[in-house]
Amino acid sequence: MAIKRYYATADTTITNAYKTDLSTRGTGSNMGASDILEAFVLYGQASSSSGLSAEKSRILIKFPTADMSSDRTAGTVAASGSVSWYLKIYNAPHSQNVPDNMYLSINPVTTDWKEGRGLDMETYSYSGSANWLAAKSSSASGVTTWTNNGGDWTEVGKYGQITASFGTGTEDIEIDISSIVEDGWLKSSGGITNYGLMIKFPEHGETAISSSYTKRFFSRESQFFYRRPVIEARWNSTVKDDRSNFYISSSLASSENINNLYLYNYVRGQLKTIPSAELVTVALYSGSAGPDATPLQIKNSSDTSVYVVTASEGSTGIYKAQIMYTGSVKTTESLYDVWLLGSDPGGASSSDRREQIHTGSAIDPKRFDDGHAWTADPTPQYIMSPVNMRSTYSINEKARFRFFARKRNWNPTIYSKAIATLDSEIIESGSYRIFRVADGFDAIPYGTGSTAHTRMSYDSSGSFFDIDLSMLEPGYSYGVQLAYYNGSLGGWVEMPYEFKFRVEEP
Repeated sequence: MAIKRYYATADTTITNAYKTDLSTRGTGSNMGASDILEAFVLYGQASSSSGLSAEKSRILIKFPTADMSSDRTAGTVAASGSVSWYLKIYNAPHSQNVPDNMYLSINPVTTDWKEGRGLDMETYSYSGSANWLAAKSSSASGVTTWTNNGGDWTEVGKYGQITASFGTGTEDIEIDISSIVEDGWLKSSGGITNYGLMIKFPEHGETAISSSYTKRFFSRESQFFYRRPVIEARWNSTVKDDRSNFYISSSLASSENINNLYLYNYVRGQLKTIPSAELVTVALYSGSAGPDATPLQIKNSSDTSVYVVTASEGSTGIYKAQIMYTGSVKTTESLYDVWLLGSDPGGASSSDRREQIHTGSAIDPKRFDDGHAWTADPTPQYIMSPVNMRSTYSINEKARFRFFARKRNWNPTIYSKAIATLDSEIIESGSYRIFRVADGFDAIPYGTGSTAHTRMSYDSSGSFFDIDLSMLEPGYSYGVQLAYYNGSLGGWVEMPYEFKFRVEEP
């Protein structure tokens, strides 16, 4: 999985706006149970002996960073530096004026606060915390006031100033807040305690002698499942297992000469780290019916000639080795990867080999210069079908969807009975989206940008992706649509197929 969503655990709006009498401010009001969050600046609605003044409202939101931390420890979320954290808050349409060409600042809150259960957004008649003056209150500790009226937050330092911009005033917020999450909330030392975020008009907007009217968002109390505030972790978890896509090195390619081979260490049905102080390494052999006695000289990802390549454990029990092979293979032979516990033997002698723990299946290598150098741009087209998709899933499931692919208009000539299983075409640049069938809403849009969080993996069985189905609202049917990058066109091509399933409560 390369997407994990963390929904808000508390949110509210605080304000110092005038009540309907235009003389008393609603600084004690709370809107914690409202389905709307609101930020505005209203100037000059009422005057006093000190002249005209501004009325303001600000948004407070909390997210479960304890869950983020535990998921990282469990390996569910990628390590720091490999994941981006996006804040997503959705616009709530309304009939009042909206500010255009506006900005909202997003800052970490530095004082703990209580959500409250107030509903009133019109007369500000519900008193409770959090509000403009108080962060929280309890029968045991009394009232905790803000250090500064209107909330406490930090604007400077290593967390930076994060600003969301709006052209028409009706846009959603979808912005990278990794600096706050990683350098602040999740940092083991030197970070900041998670008291949530404050979303407000920037200082120059709040002090301007003009109104910015109102910007509204759906809160966590909204009836609309996909409109609730969320922080989305995005990372590239693509597995590119080249066992069926192994290329012999060529001067036509550079980094593409590197082949990824994987070892999956399953113990009683579960992936487990190999309990050994020795390195996990892999050697390459050729042979007609199995590996010969002498290993082949290969190159590692640093282009250094070796006899074994050290593998790295990317996640629990999954080891990856990166290999380049510059030699040749007889047409009657295949390549075999032999996995070992031990360091580089420093030679080709079979007596130097360490403990063998696994021998992979036969690898039939391809060549870049064999049908891959073209005099005109190719325009590949594919037909794909699901291999293991069920009609119904539970929201408690984490599922792997697999797909078989072949080139369109593929028409092999068969002179004898075909008994072998057809190999899937390897599509290296596949991506997916998931949409709600009823209205076409993108539950998980394509993520083909820098985070590449919807890129599909592949292995010898074809393309696949993993998904946490709790991200989908139960009681609806969903469709999967696939796309691939066409280098000839310089863009993504969406396939005209939709594969449907339904998500239900357990």
